[in-house]
Amino acid sequence: MPRTTTLECPGCPPLRAVTFDALGFIKVIEAHGKQGAVPKVVERWGEPDSSKCVVAASIIDRKIDPLLAVARKTGMIEVLSPINGDRRFMVSNVDDAGLQPEEDAVVGLHLFATQKSDSTSRTCALLSCTTKGNTSMRSIQVPDSPEGSASIGSSITWSVCASGNISCSKVDGSENYALFGGKGVEVNVWDLENCAKIWTAKSPPKNSLGIFTPTWFTAATFLSKDDHRKIVAGTNSHQVRLYDISAQRRPVISFDFRETPIKAVAEDLNGYTVYIGNGSGDLASVDMRTGKLLGCFLGKCSGSIRSIARHPDFPVIASCGLDSYVRFWDVKTRQLLSAVFLKQHLTNVVFDSNFDDEGVKPSVADPSLDAEQIVSETEIRDKEETLPVKRKKVLKKDEASKKKKATNENEASKEVSIENDGLNKKASKENESTKMLKSKKRSKRSKHEALNDAS
Repeated sequence: MPRTTTLECPGCPPLRAVTFDALGFIKVIEAHGKQGAVPKVVERWGEPDSSKCVVAASIIDRKIDPLLAVARKTGMIEVLSPINGDRRFMVSNVDDAGLQPEEDAVVGLHLFATQKSDSTSRTCALLSCTTKGNTSMRSIQVPDSPEGSASIGSSITWSVCASGNISCSKVDGSENYALFGGKGVEVNVWDLENCAKIWTAKSPPKNSLGIFTPTWFTAATFLSKDDHRKIVAGTNSHQVRLYDISAQRRPVISFDFRETPIKAVAEDLNGYTVYIGNGSGDLASVDMRTGKLLGCFLGKCSGSIRSIARHPDFPVIASCGLDSYVRFWDVKTRQLLSAVFLKQHLTNVVFDSNFDDEGVKPSVADPSLDAEQIVSETEIRDKEETLPVKRKKVLKKDEASKKKKATNENEASKEVSIENDGLNKKASKENESTKMLKSKKRSKRSKHEALNDAS
C-alpha cells in the first residue's frame, strides 16, 4: 500500500501551471488568492487523441509575447500562446530517413529565450532532439497573426550519438550548451554555437563483484543555471550521479536512491539542491555538495513521476506522472500543498511565472468541467434529500437508548427496594432485640422486689 499523509493540505500561493498528458490535452491550472488557495483547472486545449500525445514541452514565460512549444507523438511541433492557447505555427520534425514518428520520437525540446525581432516579424529559435540522436536547431520567422504562415530560416542538423537511444536532453541557463544521454549513450555536452562535442562521460568501473552496470541514463539536468560544468544525471539502475566536466570524466559523487529507475530530475535555484523522482512515486531532495539526502516529501504518489518543475518565485515545486495527479509541494517543509486530479496520464508540467492574480478575471473556458461540477452538486443535493432513511436509523438508536435507560432505571429502583427491605429487616431485628432486653430487665426487677419483701 502506498504511504500517505494525514496532514491537511494548506493550499498554494497564487500560481499558474500548464500540464500535458497522454491524450494530447493541455490543461491550465490556476490558484487565486494571497495564500492557501486551492488550484483548479481553468482551461483545456485540444481534443482527445492518443496519437497526439505530448512527449516534450518548453515555455518562454516572459511578459511580452510568451511562447509555449509542444512536441507530439506524431512528430509535429506546435508553438502556442500560453495565455489563450492559440496556435502560432506548426513544423514537422519527421526526417527524410523513412523512420516512423513512433520509432524516432522527440525526447528533447527547447525554445530559446534570446530572439531577434524587427518591425514585421519575430525570430524563434527551436532545438529538438529525437530518440535516434537526430538533433536540429532551427530559426523560424513567427507570423504576426495566427493566420499567417511561418517560414523556416536557418537550420542545422547533426547527430549526437552513433548508437543507442537518447532518452534525456537539457539546455543550460546561458543557452550555449546542451547535454544528451540515454540507453547505451554516455552523458555528453555539446557547444551549440559550433555544434561540437566538448565532453563525454566515462562509464564507472566494475564493482567489487566484477559486475559492470550497462549505461542507461533516464534523466539529467545542469546543477546550476549559471554553470554548465556540473551535471546531475539519473540512471535506470536507480543511481544519481554528479559529473564535473572540469575535473574528470567519471562521476564525482554517485549514490543509490530507492530501488526503481530515476525518471525525473530538476535543479533548485540555490545551485546545489536537486529534486529527484523515481518510477515508484518517491520524491526527494538531495544536497549534491555532499550527496546527502535532505528528506523525502510527505506522502507518496501512486504512480511513476515523469516531470518535476521548480517555481522561479515561490518555494514550490510541481510533480506529475502516471497517477494522473499534479501535486504542488513546499520545498522547505516538503509538505503537500495541494493536488489536482486530471484524469489522464501526465507527461510534463511547466510553470508560468508571469501569472498576475489581480489582473486575471475568473472565466469559464471548459464547459465540460462545469457540467461535471453541476452533476456532482446535484448528486450531493440528492443525497441530502434522501436523509429520512438515516433519520429512521437515528430514531431506532434513540429508542434503543431509551429502552436501555428505562431498564437501567428499573434495575436501579429494584436495587433501592432491596436495600430498603434489608434496612427494614435489620430495624425489625434491632427492635426485637431491644424488646427482649427490656423484658429481661423487668423480670430481674420483679425478682429483686420479691426478695426484698420476703426479707
